[in-house]
Amino acid sequence: MRRRDFIAGVGGAAAAWPLAARAQQPAVPTIGYLSGVTEGTANKFTAAFRQGLSEQGYTEGRNVEIVYRSAEGQLDRLPGMVADLVRRRVSVIVATTGAAQVAKAATTTIPIVFAVGADPVELGLVASLNRPGGNATGVSFLTVALTAKRIELLREVAPAATSVGFLVNPTNPQAETETREAENAARLLGLRLVTLNASTPNEIDTMLVNLAGQQIGALLVSADGLFMAQRDRLVALVARQAVPAIFYPREIVEVGGLMSYGASIADAYRVTGTYAGRVLKGEKPADLPVQQSVRIELIINLKTAKELGVTFPLKLLGRADEVIE
Repeated sequence: MRRRDFIAGVGGAAAAWPLAARAQQPAVPTIGYLSGVTEGTANKFTAAFRQGLSEQGYTEGRNVEIVYRSAEGQLDRLPGMVADLVRRRVSVIVATTGAAQVAKAATTTIPIVFAVGADPVELGLVASLNRPGGNATGVSFLTVALTAKRIELLREVAPAATSVGFLVNPTNPQAETETREAENAARLLGLRLVTLNASTPNEIDTMLVNLAGQQIGALLVSADGLFMAQRDRLVALVARQAVPAIFYPREIVEVGGLMSYGASIADAYRVTGTYAGRVLKGEKPADLPVQQSVRIELIINLKTAKELGVTFPLKLLGRADEVIE
């Protein structure tokens, strides 16, 4: 072989080696992150989710890609968003309440990790908590199960109230169950429950414009992506009515709501992140038991209480996990 041909052959092979190495590198997995609220609203939750991912060794932009899709409280937008993620053939779909059922209906093959506030068995997401059995698993953070307790707390703050308003989004998959829980709890306490349905920002205005005229002395606000996305508007409307209200989650109290009671959503999303990481490593959702969030928080905003003229019983203040002043 001539020396010139030998050098050319070695040079060509050397040039080909990096290309071959790159071709053998595994593709970076992609997570489709589907939320019912705005990305800005959920920044705290997505940060907690990424923390959970990092506990499994995954860092966004380094060894995992995350595609964010947000319905901004408008749940009718979710089917199109899920369809887009399915077309992209993402490695895992992470879905919140409402979005989880849409994702489950759209695919039986792509793994789904959910964070929901209702019983995932009742929602049809899993066969059982211990053995999910299908392509979905995740975290349940006990929203509906604590509805009765929220009404009890509201009664402590507004003992003179005889009627309680219940603001709920009828398009939410758990609306019927939560309404039933609220009705039962109100009846046991001798209270009249007035259901206020709102599925758009304008309907929130309409439902809250005249609480006094309906003789509503206190307000329970359902956990819903729409109310979370509209929390500043919601808090302002309730303040104008000068009615004590209990919300969920705590993020609504942080912007001026009176009080909240429920599981820490941020902690639930951290666990969701760890589950997404485990699925990326090869574990099957069918074999991962649904986790139930047990970190329950009572948050009270004393500044708002003073503005409303509400006095919290000392025992209730003593039970609070955090008091905002």
